[in-house]
Amino acid sequence: MMKHYLKTLMTVLLLKKYLHIAFFIFLPAFCISQEKQSIDPVETKEIDSLKQQLILAKNDSGRLFIMERIGFNYEALNIDSSMKYTLAALAYARKHGYVQAEARVMASLSFALRQQGKFAEAMDLLFKSLKTALENNFTYDIARAYRRLGIIYSDLENFPKAVAYLLEAADIDKKSSNNRNAAIDHVFLGEAYDRMNKLDSAALHIDIAFKEKDAFDLLAPDIYNIRGNIQAKKKNYMQALSLYKEGINLAQKNNDLVVSSKIYAGISVVFSKTNKRDSAIFYALKAFEYGKKVSYKKGIILAGNLLSELYGSLQPTEALTYYKIAATTKDSLFGVNNIQTIQDLVAREEARQKELEDAQVSYRNKLKLYGLIAGLVVLVVTTFILYRNNRHKQKANVLLQQQKEKIEATLNELKSTQAQLIQSEKMASLGELTAGIAHEIQNPLNFVNNFSEVSNELIVEMNDELDKGDIDEAKTIALDIKQNLEKINHHGKRVDAIVKGMLQHSQTSTGKKELTDINKLADEYLRLAYHGLRAKDKSFNATLKTDFDETIGNINIIPQDIGRVILNLINNAFYAVTEKAKQQGADFEPTVSINTKKTGDKVEVSVKDNGNGIPQKILDKIFQPFFTTKPTGQGTGLGLSLAYDIIKAHGGELKAETKENEGATFIIQLPTKNNA
Repeated sequence: MMKHYLKTLMTVLLLKKYLHIAFFIFLPAFCISQEKQSIDPVETKEIDSLKQQLILAKNDSGRLFIMERIGFNYEALNIDSSMKYTLAALAYARKHGYVQAEARVMASLSFALRQQGKFAEAMDLLFKSLKTALENNFTYDIARAYRRLGIIYSDLENFPKAVAYLLEAADIDKKSSNNRNAAIDHVFLGEAYDRMNKLDSAALHIDIAFKEKDAFDLLAPDIYNIRGNIQAKKKNYMQALSLYKEGINLAQKNNDLVVSSKIYAGISVVFSKTNKRDSAIFYALKAFEYGKKVSYKKGIILAGNLLSELYGSLQPTEALTYYKIAATTKDSLFGVNNIQTIQDLVAREEARQKELEDAQVSYRNKLKLYGLIAGLVVLVVTTFILYRNNRHKQKANVLLQQQKEKIEATLNELKSTQAQLIQSEKMASLGELTAGIAHEIQNPLNFVNNFSEVSNELIVEMNDELDKGDIDEAKTIALDIKQNLEKINHHGKRVDAIVKGMLQHSQTSTGKKELTDINKLADEYLRLAYHGLRAKDKSFNATLKTDFDETIGNINIIPQDIGRVILNLINNAFYAVTEKAKQQGADFEPTVSINTKKTGDKVEVSVKDNGNGIPQKILDKIFQPFFTTKPTGQGTGLGLSLAYDIIKAHGGELKAETKENEGATFIIQLPTKNNA
């Protein structure tokens, strides 16, 4: 029984071993068949279709978009063609003033430059693209610039910086619900963590990307490649090769030579680790060939170094050839000018091997000597590189510090200017308020002056009657004088109330809420705004309509602040109807309405005009600081922004409703609960 069990166990183990061997034997044949399908990739059907569309395009924006897409599709096929179409798209965007298109195409061009190893030029374009995108709030392009900066920092092996940029991009894409681009961010995060040998983090991000099916048209080969790398580093070679196989299928289907070069290099490494030297050389050659076809320099370096190591001392001429190519390419990327030193070293090594064919003992001694020399040379070169990199880093730190100080100074200046503009806006509102109050004061003052003059005349008449002895007539005159004094007193109190109101509204807000009659406040500011505008422009006239809900009662607010908001909205309404009156003439009747109503636990104050309304394309910008539709010099663009902040601070909401050419309505919603 035991013998039968042991025999069965041995059979199973042998079967597993043979299956393992068969897998490694037949995988090259499979990949060769796939290779034959696309060994010399030509223009894809999509590129052909896009070129036809470019010929037939009838507008500038369409041509621009098609040129950018052709350049993008060429990235993995022919870098020169990619540069040609992308540069044409950039020139076209700049010529026609397409700001967003220029930002987007600059980011596209950066990737072609990055593939050529021109990292400084690529980063310069990305920083310009990012600046334009931030200034115009192009969310998609902000995330794209962050993502591509992260990729370049990963190329330069500055992985902390790369991860920071890529996480920033992923956060923006997630908030924008752009799941496809978020998947791209996670792919490159996975690649960065893979190169840092943080395999758990790499697998986490790749698994997130894998769930986004929509991204698989171009991302799938990269995902399988990185998963293969992770398994290879864990020494799960069969799983790695299986994943590489899936990646190669998709890369060949997409004619993606860049990813093909990466995956073939990964397969070569696996075969090298499993002592399959011939297979390793075969796939390293494929990786080198694809990298060269698409000018993918990192692929050329990786494959060249693999071939140099694999050929080694058995085929020194081939080893030297690929080592030189890899070194030259690396020098073009990172500026390490040590190719001549390497060539001399390898030449001496070959000469030494030839001489030692006749004397093995002498050969071994010289080999030790040359090994020592090689170590010293590598040490010297490494020291030089580290020293130079440290010098560059120090210079970069000094430059960054200078830029930081300059940015901080600019920011302080901007804050100061902003404070001045806010104060100017407040003073402008105060000026308009004061003009209305002055008009209000003028009426009772006229009554006071008139009744004072009449009273003086009546006193003279009363004295004359007393001198004549006509007591009854004197009493009648005294009664008239009393009535005049009562009217003087009444209008004097009116002036006193107006002055107190002016002082209250002009003083800085205390920030303390008071129980306030919102109807009275709205009515008062409507009249003050109207008289203030009439004081500046006697020709101005408008129909004023009010509809106040008397059931509201008093609500707890900061009256000075809410008053400023109402005044700003009414002044804007007057400006809107004035502009429309200039366009339509006497046939147009300017009308401004202010209404209040209580709805549930909220109070609404609405200011409506029948002006030209607000264009829909700018409706979402009107509450932004410094945004204004008024001509230069007539508005700071802070009125609505300050009003919005004041209402938010009260726990309310300020919104606008508009119909072009029919008018606009601004609605203030204030809570009634928790106001006491």
